[in-house]
Amino acid sequence: MKKSKAIRNPFYPIIIALLAIIAVFSWGIFQRLSDNPTVLNRLNPKSSANKLSQLVNYIDEYYVDTIQKEHLVDQTIQKVLQDLDPHSYYITKEEMRRMNEPLEGNFDGVGIEFRIIKDTLVIISVVEDGPSEKVGLLAGDRIIEVDSMHVAGVGLTNSDVFDKLRGPAETEVDIKVLRNGNPNVLDFTVTRGKIPIYSVASSYMLDNKTGYIKLIRFSKTTEEEFHNAASNLKNEGMTSLILDLRGNGGGFLNAAIAICDEFLGDNKLVVYTMGKSQPRHDHYATTVGELERTKVVVLIDQNSASASEIVAGALQDNDRGTIMGRRSFGKGLVQTQLDLYDKSAIRLTIARYYTPTGRSIQKPYGNGIDYDEEYYQRYESGELSDADSIHVIDSLKFITPKGKVVYGGGGIVPDVFLPLDESYRSSYFAHIIYSGMINNFAFDYADSHRDELLSKYDGNTDPNYNFVNDFEVSDQQFNKFVEFTKEGGFDPDKKDILKSEDMIKNRIKALIGRNIWDNDIYYKVLNQKDSDVKSALEISEEGEAI
Repeated sequence: MKKSKAIRNPFYPIIIALLAIIAVFSWGIFQRLSDNPTVLNRLNPKSSANKLSQLVNYIDEYYVDTIQKEHLVDQTIQKVLQDLDPHSYYITKEEMRRMNEPLEGNFDGVGIEFRIIKDTLVIISVVEDGPSEKVGLLAGDRIIEVDSMHVAGVGLTNSDVFDKLRGPAETEVDIKVLRNGNPNVLDFTVTRGKIPIYSVASSYMLDNKTGYIKLIRFSKTTEEEFHNAASNLKNEGMTSLILDLRGNGGGFLNAAIAICDEFLGDNKLVVYTMGKSQPRHDHYATTVGELERTKVVVLIDQNSASASEIVAGALQDNDRGTIMGRRSFGKGLVQTQLDLYDKSAIRLTIARYYTPTGRSIQKPYGNGIDYDEEYYQRYESGELSDADSIHVIDSLKFITPKGKVVYGGGGIVPDVFLPLDESYRSSYFAHIIYSGMINNFAFDYADSHRDELLSKYDGNTDPNYNFVNDFEVSDQQFNKFVEFTKEGGFDPDKKDILKSEDMIKNRIKALIGRNIWDNDIYYKVLNQKDSDVKSALEISEEGEAI
């Protein structure tokens, strides 16, 4: 923790702050549990909690300088919780709403995806049947004014946009936009509403019998979304499924259990949780799932965590399907949320979860371990490119019902290892991705060719098929992109350009498709060059025991 230069003795104020926060934390629990006589008896006038409350009040009243007590408390609570384990943490009241939205599955707003391009707020897409679509806002519109406040060329940030456009449902916001091909400023009044945040990013048929579902989070709406996507794919002839959990950082435990229930037979153990104050609680599959007779391959990687690992671990331990990819993140801790009196909250680890064979897949933490740097250690050790470099602990070996060896103690080790594809990676590719240059270029192209692309690919035939298979980013367009990046201050090495050219063209095409149509086109294009998906498709075609 960084120490303030204004404080000469670095230890004394930290100790005082820690004591202060313990007092505030104890009082918050007291407020919530005041009807519990046992708790009230513990918090007697002679208790340490009361003593610490007196101390923090004394500091507030008599300390030589004015202190920002709320800020001090917030920062110190966070430090106290982070010292317990990597996944216990404090959420300020300001952060609370935005952190919950992805898990709730919706938020109140106007229903647009936006990007700030050249200091201008640009609509990338509008939510189907959402508030903005209903009044006629279109992708490509430039928002220049919100509620009589000018927002173009003023250094707008993403946070500013959220503050101005989000608000309670049924409230109104006045928006002025500029639209390509129209010299006039257009006025719209948008009535805010519930905007969905989807868990299923894409679902489509890879071929005549293999479906693909990209799941990006586990939220309250995940079960319904996944069930609907799977049902639609089965109606299209799906007999095998590739479930893509790469990059999925998790979410609600119940959502993960529901997904497993689609694949596992009645009364199969999915997962169990247990902690010092939490007795063992088993979760079982229930009635017949939608996909119990469907072949399944699950894709995971080093960023698949928590609920994603519950799904992968449950299927692996029940000898169901094939897990492919790279060793998952290794988050095997369960948090519960305590809401505090000021609308802030604490998410505290209360249990570990265990896969059906009894594995805890939580990777090590504490005792000098740099938890956040572990990803880079995997890369440097060669683990992401060579299965033999994966470190497993023999004492944490488990056996599945059919005799397969699996390991605990550090993520889910896949049944079939897929090395990280580095054939196209370069410093140039990394720069254009992380800087957002490729997104801006693709949007500019889509915006200036929108009518042409819609006319050519969105007629009576399927634009998904025609655009994905027929459209190509030409060499001329690619050269324009290279010049675009140079104008942005990055002069790439020629070897890097050649190494990454094919993948950059693929990314540009995918982004153009998403800007014009939707995420399905985006993933269809990306997956054409995705070596993991290609390998999963090959395994899926080989068949599996169910």
